[in-house]
Order: sequence, then C-alpha cells, then structure tokens
Amino acid sequence: MTAPEPAPWSVRKLAVVFYPAAAAAVAINLFLLGLLWQTIGWPAMPPVDAILWSIPLGVPASWLCAKWIRSLMDEADGRK
Repeated sequence: MTAPEPAPWSVRKLAVVFYPAAAAAVAINLFLLGLLWQTIGWPAMPPVDAILWSIPLGVPASWLCAKWIRSLMDEADGRK
C-alpha cells in the first residue's frame, strides 16, 4: 500500500510563507531606488520610509512569488 499523496500547498499559504522575504526585497529595492533619485535632484528616501512602504507593497510581491513557485512545484510534480 502506498501512502496518500499530500495536498499541494496553495498559493495563499505560499504567499504567507514568502511575505517576509518579499517585503524585505521590496524595502531594499525602494531604498536603492531612493538613492538613485538623487541623480535627478530629488531627496533620498530614508531607510525607515522604505520599510514602511514595503509593508503594503510586499503583499503583491509575495503573491507573485507564490504563484511562480506554485507553477514550478506543479511542473516538478508533472501536473502541468
């Protein structure tokens, strides 16, 4: 007898798991973008502002990451 196959992780569950990494990546990218803004004369974005902006912007970033990872998992399992 074989054990039943476990249910695959949903995109929602993967998004929750990846949220801290996605929000951190968004914060780093926003801070670096803020540094690049100085070349056109705008003030630099402080790190605290980048972190505060990354909290809501991390949600769509983690959802996109979760969709990508879910598709890779489906491909590896032969479901796609």
